[in-house]
Amino acid sequence: MLDGPGAVYAACGVAAVAAAYLPRLLNRSPVSMPMVFLAAGVLAFVLIEALPNADPLEYPEFTLHLTELCVVVSLMGAGLALNRPPGWRRWSTTWRLLAVTMPLSMLAVGLLGGWLLGLSAAASVLLAAALAPTDPVLASEVQVGEPNEDPEAADEDEARFALTSEAGLNDGLAFPFVYAAVAISLAGVAPSGWLAEWLVVDVLWRISVGVLVGFVTGKALRAMFFSSRSSHFKLAEQSEGFIALAATFLAYGVAELAEGYGFIAVFICACTIRAAERNHSYHGVLHNYVEQLERLITVVVLFLFGGAVANGLLTDLRWPEVVVALAFLLVIRPVTGLLALSRGGTGPRERLAIAFFGVRGVGSLFYVAYALQEGDFGDPAGIWRVVGIVVVGSVLIHGISATPVMSHLDRSRQNKAERCDEDPASPASIPV
Repeated sequence: MLDGPGAVYAACGVAAVAAAYLPRLLNRSPVSMPMVFLAAGVLAFVLIEALPNADPLEYPEFTLHLTELCVVVSLMGAGLALNRPPGWRRWSTTWRLLAVTMPLSMLAVGLLGGWLLGLSAAASVLLAAALAPTDPVLASEVQVGEPNEDPEAADEDEARFALTSEAGLNDGLAFPFVYAAVAISLAGVAPSGWLAEWLVVDVLWRISVGVLVGFVTGKALRAMFFSSRSSHFKLAEQSEGFIALAATFLAYGVAELAEGYGFIAVFICACTIRAAERNHSYHGVLHNYVEQLERLITVVVLFLFGGAVANGLLTDLRWPEVVVALAFLLVIRPVTGLLALSRGGTGPRERLAIAFFGVRGVGSLFYVAYALQEGDFGDPAGIWRVVGIVVVGSVLIHGISATPVMSHLDRSRQNKAERCDEDPASPASIPV
């Protein structure tokens, strides 16, 4: 067995170096960075005695705030990376996923939780809410890259754009249902005790405040970045990337102080900043800083999550819980995704990719950590088991398939473009 603080520091150093090199080394491999660090966490906590117990039930506050930080940083990165301006028609795929896929998948998970797992109404709603958001943290292989400085360049492909924008918004939109689960756990199933306040405060007020704070904060910051008359305040000329972190914390903090959804505020703030001078190189500076910070935090989260698995998070796992996890990843999300996109403008291959890659990860861990501190759900270990096995399954299934599937989409898109160049009469707008 390895022991002592030296082993811990050495492990941290190896993890940091790996975080820098692995994205390049695994670029064409059917192995993702989350898979590597999840496995590394499991092995490290088995072999190194000096590492503390990583059980989220034992350290709920630490789990809550670490996952919270990881999500808000990743939301800023997702918003800054999107090249496509917001709009009803331009983002039609995103709206379909949010309006159809998200509620249908929540309904299916809630019913399975009550029927197959025997969960209470409150625990079923919590499970549905926790598994509702797709993850901007663990889905880098299927999301857009860095901001494009060339305004004439082609926009993001529909699959990567849809998965990125969906992840940016549904992390915040799942929060009202977490509040509903907490309310049911404390007041009972009867809606007379909580429904009116939930609709007015947790749905209307908190979402509106999140959107408003994000937009106003983003407008103010982008004016400082690009439009300030003084060169001392025109930060776009200074290439200060860490200001992206200030924007993240400012939007999140103000929204939370105003009792709004900080996750929504951060993503809206990032999209608002991105809307200013889209071809300016400063967007790339901001995004690169956030991406590096996000990668480091993600390594820590995955490493500790692997440690939680090694320390017994899934020890009492039952076969119905595995069935629910596999049903969610392989049936519920793909089917509801295809239903949402059936009348859209995406091609058949893109529809399948968007429907399949509903990656679950750090956002789900945050919601469980938050709700278990606020409400009474009876068996917190059971909820952690189900969400934990879904996240592990998502890391493995989506991690193995992401690179081959997205590479196939890219090749199909490239072949179509080449055919269009050879035959100008061929319609160039046919999706793949």
